[in-house]
Amino acid sequence: MENLTIHDAPPPGAPQQGGRAGGPHIQQALGRGAPPPPQQPQQLPPQMFTTAAQLLDLTDKKLLICLRDGRKLTGILRSWDQFANLVLQSTVERVYATLPEATDESAVKGYYADKPHGIFLVRGENVLLLGEIDLDKDDEPPAGFEERDYKTVDQMAKERKALDRAKEKTKLKKLATLGFEGENIGEVLL
Repeated sequence: MENLTIHDAPPPGAPQQGGRAGGPHIQQALGRGAPPPPQQPQQLPPQMFTTAAQLLDLTDKKLLICLRDGRKLTGILRSWDQFANLVLQSTVERVYATLPEATDESAVKGYYADKPHGIFLVRGENVLLLGEIDLDKDDEPPAGFEERDYKTVDQMAKERKALDRAKEKTKLKKLATLGFEGENIGEVLL
């Protein structure tokens, strides 16, 4: 993607801004002929939009959205605003539960389950990542994962998170005894 500025020349064939000095009324008063046609506002290339305006191309398309809290949503983008707050239709939350490392490469890595939500409002500041889903590959299950019922997978995912949190606290406590201080060290000591 090229870095463009508003001062760069417009692409070939685009209407040019500028013209003769003085406005059309001055031109007529000086008797220099008919005024030039009204100027069209300069069009910016799509790469220039670095705000919520980029969502215009994604409207009415199926998206995958990863939230800051780790949830993964898929749905059709129906509306958005200047703060990138999103309205999704036919929203589904997908939960993953990984299994302990398997020795065989072809073995199942974990399970997944989908929970339908319908219409869903996502606050823009909670969006970590979003992208369009390839509809040709949408129906394929994730590689290495098998589908299971939602309650089972959700419980497995919560247990895995609790286990990871406990391991992290144990590691931070050991580091604290050696004199290392991490950014989360206050949580461990309390």
